[in-house]
Amino acid sequence: MPATDTHSSVVGSGILANLLRDDGYWPTPPRSLDETGLTAGMVESLVLKYLALIGTASGRQIAQQICLPFGILEELFRQLRARMVICHTGSAPLSDYYYKLTEQGQERAATYAAACAYVGPAPAPLADYIVSVEAQTIRAEAPRRENLERAFAKICVDPSLYDSLGPAINSGAGLFLYGAPGNGKSTLAKCITMCFGQSIWIPSAVVDDNQIVKVYDEAYHEIVPPTESSLVKAEHDARWVKIRRPTVMVGGELTMDSLEIRHDPRGNISEAPLQMKSNCGCLLIDDFGRQRMEPLELLNRWIVPLEMRQDFLTLATGKKIQVPFEQLIIFSTNLEPKDLVDEAFLRRIPYKIEITDPNEKEFHDLFQLYAASYNCDYDSEVVDYLIENHYKPRKLRMRRCHAYHDIPLEMKPEYFDIVVRSYFTVVQGMS
Repeated sequence: MPATDTHSSVVGSGILANLLRDDGYWPTPPRSLDETGLTAGMVESLVLKYLALIGTASGRQIAQQICLPFGILEELFRQLRARMVICHTGSAPLSDYYYKLTEQGQERAATYAAACAYVGPAPAPLADYIVSVEAQTIRAEAPRRENLERAFAKICVDPSLYDSLGPAINSGAGLFLYGAPGNGKSTLAKCITMCFGQSIWIPSAVVDDNQIVKVYDEAYHEIVPPTESSLVKAEHDARWVKIRRPTVMVGGELTMDSLEIRHDPRGNISEAPLQMKSNCGCLLIDDFGRQRMEPLELLNRWIVPLEMRQDFLTLATGKKIQVPFEQLIIFSTNLEPKDLVDEAFLRRIPYKIEITDPNEKEFHDLFQLYAASYNCDYDSEVVDYLIENHYKPRKLRMRRCHAYHDIPLEMKPEYFDIVVRSYFTVVQGMS
């Protein structure tokens, strides 16, 4: 249900106050039903649909399932009992009761399920989500060189690349990574997210105009487990989950539908688009130019959001909503950016960084780095043998991915002879 004006002022001010906490953004638990921003009808529907699914549950189990404090649900339980929608089946610990649906309650639950099949954590109002994104945006941070070096510690990066990456990452304006395949553009893009603060809060779902849109996605969001120190901190609103800053990566499978709210008409549940799931993180468009739509079609969709930092989406009801467009967009491509897009769009992606082939020193560094990760002794003479006997005679260009390929537990020339015969059979034309 849409939030009331009263809720917006009460909760909005509460959220803004929490921005001053030492912890940064922190979603505090609501102290009343009004502070949830949800109507009693929506909360009732979540309770009844859960009981219809599970059969019998205690009040605290219901509260845990829909992620609202038990204290603010007790009055609702009393009202539902008085209306003979639910009934007691016995006492539960801590002055609680076990509940089940009455016949009338089953009918109401079926009606609610027909209108919307969503069962899970109560959604947060869209207005609260917008405030959270603005509070946790990566543009509010300014990673320094040491942050970059720490984020890229497990990969080999040419030190001169920091001079280009630093301003691009700090701008939050998006960038093109381009160059020959196999030089680690996708790996580099994944590491960029680590330059920023390591965790953010997102709601499991948001609601506006009585439409629930799921935000949390296990495919892209990794929950941060509580640490010993965090266990003694103030409680948080259980509707929100703490995740690592997301890196949402899509490739050739990307379609225009993925960039809009996807609605399931059977269950009347919606799913947030990829750019919304990547808010406060990075959105990597891998193999840009090889999607099933024309590059210009994709870029035209994002010209306004890139400039305004706001996106406009359409709910299933037809209502247009405005949501933050607060992520670092990275286009990774093997093609020249100028061959893909026009000048107008290139101005909106101000940073174009070429990832070049490694030189011999970097090639050695790559083998040394990954030999250590495989607990293998590094032997520079064997790598020299590989270069002199395979790369130079065949005029093969070195690629950063070559050093990743099946590093044996021992470095021996004959091992590389075997690997080269199989690996370069189909790519020997590379030059």
